This record gives sequence, structure tokens and C-alpha cells, in this order.
Amino acid sequence: MPARPLLLALLVSVCMALPAYADGEVQKLITAADKARLDKYGETRKAALDEAKAGDPAEVKQLDELLAKPLVAFSDKDLTGDWKCRTIKAGGISPLVIYGWFKCKVTDDGSGWRLTKISGSQRTTGRFFDDNDMRAIYLGSFSVNDDKPKPYGSGPESDQVGYAFRNSATEWRIEFPAPYYESKLDIMEFKR
Repeated sequence: MPARPLLLALLVSVCMALPAYADGEVQKLITAADKARLDKYGETRKAALDEAKAGDPAEVKQLDELLAKPLVAFSDKDLTGDWKCRTIKAGGISPLVIYGWFKCKVTDDGSGWRLTKISGSQRTTGRFFDDNDMRAIYLGSFSVNDDKPKPYGSGPESDQVGYAFRNSATEWRIEFPAPYYESKLDIMEFKR
């Protein structure tokens, strides 16, 4: 076989063996402000968690236990269905606040998973995008009570961005760096 077709065949076989990740759609949709938030995710998270250490010791212990859980691949499980969810606010106005459990639902509309928080006063609705095997990107819209959520891209007061991580088939979370309101890092925890 001539060298050129052999090289082409080798490249095709290598590409087919690689996992398929984001098709670039998230890069077309994400706002510049949200891209900047994700770019500073590591430093924002560290600052927020440092502040959270000054919170109530029982809540600090709960946060530490959540964050100590090992991560598992995102791609091999189906998230659809009903979930209980709660928000943890780290840094900012208060060092640490852990809210009670509410109801969330994940559906698949044919183009991917969609999240809706269906109870509690602070709501979110949005969509997940592949990032890599161990995390997904969430683009969503914040709303209050039964107000109709604005479409993603409507502005910083409603736009949400975060990284989603799985701990098991029955536990996962989204970490929202630099949310518009109250805290430096919001963590939305999910359990079956």
C-alpha cells in the first residue's frame, strides 16, 4: 500500500477509536461572560471553598464529604427521571449555606439531557453538553418561583453555567462558578 493511503487509513482508525465529545454546539451557544466564568472555574472554586471553611462545622463536614466522593464517567449512565436536589452556596455573602431538598427532573428531548428544578423558590432549567468523559457543561436559566424562565443568553441575571460531575449512578452535582446572586460558588447536589 502506498504511504499516503496507509497514513490516511491509520488516521481514520485512530479517530474512530477516540471517544466522541462535544460537537462544538456549546461553543456556539455559550456567552462570553459564561465562557469567562468557566475559564476561571478553578480559582473561583478554590476561593469559595476556602471561605466555606468558616461556616457551620456540621455543614462544612457535609460539603467536605460531598467533594471527597470519587468521580465516575458521565457518559455511561442515563440521568433521565426524578431527582431530589439541593443547593449549597459557598463563599460570598455567607461562608456556607446548605438548603433543604427539593424536586428536580431530567428529561431527554432527543438532543440531550434537560434539567428542570420543579420546586423551591429558586429554579433552574437548562441543558447539558459533553465536555469530556468525566464532566459535562450545563447552560441554564435562573428563575424565581413560577416565573417563566428566560431563554439562555438573555443576560447575566438569568444565565447560568456550570460543570456537572457524577459520583455514582444515584448521585451527581453541578458546580456553578461565580453565580450572579449571593455566593462565589453554587453546588447543586442530586440524589435518586
